[in-house]
Amino acid sequence: MAETLRYEVAQGAVDARHWRVVHGRLLASFRTGSFERGVELVRRVAEAAEAADHHPDVDLRYPRVAIALTTHDAGGLTRRDVDLAAAITAIADELGVPGEPGRPRTVEIAIDALDVPAVVPFWRAVLGYRDETLPDSGTAPALVDPDGIGPAVWFQQMDAPRPQRNRIHLDVSVPHDVAPERVAAALAAGGRLVSDRRAPAFWVLADAEGNEACVCTWQAREQ
Repeated sequence: MAETLRYEVAQGAVDARHWRVVHGRLLASFRTGSFERGVELVRRVAEAAEAADHHPDVDLRYPRVAIALTTHDAGGLTRRDVDLAAAITAIADELGVPGEPGRPRTVEIAIDALDVPAVVPFWRAVLGYRDETLPDSGTAPALVDPDGIGPAVWFQQMDAPRPQRNRIHLDVSVPHDVAPERVAAALAAGGRLVSDRRAPAFWVLADAEGNEACVCTWQAREQ
């Protein structure tokens, strides 16, 4: 297994015009200016990744391409990430695609809970997420999108109940033919039905401690 790098070492080893260490990954945003140019950048990055046998996460949109690097089997950043970042930088320079080093970011959602094991199954089910696997077993439990698109959700241990009503909830939009199954899975995982008055537009659910999520579809809504 490759040796992981300290974050400051990884940051110092990559081109600061493009790359930033954010939440344990090397992230870069390239402003391509056109979809066609973005496709070309992605094609060239794919070639470099295949040659290195090391594959980044790539998000192609108009007018930019976002790239994330990490070494999954090592549980962190390694020399392989630094080397591929250098190859991608060379490609971007050759294509004349500028970086946006201030743009990369990640989002996490934190849910406070008195009984973390009691609420995690509900959120795993209602989101369709999986457990995050980390080398550090002391890290707070977290759930991640298996497709790597949605924000991670982690659970913070509370030491006392909060009597006020929950002031935030998550809307989980799914295909209309998946929604009943998703609702059933969330209820089977310890959730409760708050309201189905607006179903099949949305069902309001809550975990064992009252934190809410709505499972939403396009149905029964004005177009």
